[in-house]
Amino acid sequence: MSMRPFALSYLFVVAASALGIAALLALGAQHYPATAAAAPHEDPVLAGTTPLARLLLQIVVVLVAARVLGTLFRRLGQPAVIGEIVAGLVLGPSLLGWLWPSASALLFAPASLAPLGLLSQLGVLVFMFLVGLDLDLGAIRDKARTAVVVSHTSIFVPFALGVGLTLFAYPQLAAPGVPFQALALFMGIAMSVTAFPVLARILEERGLLQTAIGRSVIACAAIDDVSAWCLLALVVALANAGDLAGAALTALLTAAFVLVMLRAVRPGLAHWAHRRQARGDDALHISVVLVILLLAATATELIGIHALFGAFLAGVAMPAAGAFRAAVRERLHAFATIVLLPLFFALSGLRTQLGLIDGAADWALCGAIIAIAVAGKLGGSYVAARLTGASREDAFAIGALMNTRGLMELIVLNLGYDLGILSPRVFTMMVLMALVTTLMTGPLLSFGQRRLAGLARPA
Repeated sequence: MSMRPFALSYLFVVAASALGIAALLALGAQHYPATAAAAPHEDPVLAGTTPLARLLLQIVVVLVAARVLGTLFRRLGQPAVIGEIVAGLVLGPSLLGWLWPSASALLFAPASLAPLGLLSQLGVLVFMFLVGLDLDLGAIRDKARTAVVVSHTSIFVPFALGVGLTLFAYPQLAAPGVPFQALALFMGIAMSVTAFPVLARILEERGLLQTAIGRSVIACAAIDDVSAWCLLALVVALANAGDLAGAALTALLTAAFVLVMLRAVRPGLAHWAHRRQARGDDALHISVVLVILLLAATATELIGIHALFGAFLAGVAMPAAGAFRAAVRERLHAFATIVLLPLFFALSGLRTQLGLIDGAADWALCGAIIAIAVAGKLGGSYVAARLTGASREDAFAIGALMNTRGLMELIVLNLGYDLGILSPRVFTMMVLMALVTTLMTGPLLSFGQRRLAGLARPA
């Protein structure tokens, strides 16, 4: 395919998708005017233990449950992160709160979760920094042509389907006071996310990371993540600013911040790291990295697009030297993934209440969310990969892998929950969607490896 028809086709897909989404949003805004929000309910902290003792006990219980279930799921052929997410569900009201209410009230009283929430947010910030650190811009450039088409199709198609679902089911999905546009945009984002780290782990465990298909999928997922986070930043800015003028100011400040990080901080840090490398002062390196991470997260939090975007950009801005990045990853990865992230999973589980999905209508809606998510992500990726020349085998593998959501989806859902856009009931449905689509990845990939030829061709 020559460059001109390729560019015209790509621009047509983007323009048609944008116009379709805009039309759906305008139609929904006419049918579903905003209403007043309900006042939040707060529970008092239950007596019987000190806040510090309770926090320490929460951490112990969460870490033990995450390790046990993570090991179990790894033995079942699933990534350990799935077991860690399930551990959060087990400790929440859906299981522990149902089987042993008194223990659940003692360990995880709603008003006692603020310290746990802050620790979990710190874990997410470090994790997003590591995601940015692992972003291989060279791999993206090498596979840019296929990756851009596949990744953006796998965003636009499920995004449009998510907005369309909200248009038809807004009364069933909306929390009091949440305008249609905010919910529709957020549902579109939630349908569009791919779990880049979980996907990379699956490829590594199956020996596909250095194959042609593995490199293509990594490039697609990286572009998908960056694009989805940019869209999410816009949605958060609109939700926080409340009007287009405020969102425009937020966008300008964000653009200025990105330029500073990539054009000033990154080269300056690379020069500093090169000078310090001979001295071997790793402790100073880590201290400076942590300060940059926290300052970047603080800046984007103050701008209005959430701290996790700053943490991600801080990772991208780290010097490209492999030794420097390897040293930073070695010192931060274990603590973030073994200690802090399970706390985030637990908090997500505590917010997930299966009992809120009540009756056949609710379960049908939940099933529709899962079906639309799979159709948009897997189907959209498959069709786009085929249009760029991929074989049926490779296109199926790309679609199955891009359908992985996992931890990145939970980050998006918790952000929507904290902003008040997602009600506890819809949050629960979306968490189930994230689990089901992530659990599907391994079996679908195994099916493709057994039934379809040529999946693991060397690059």
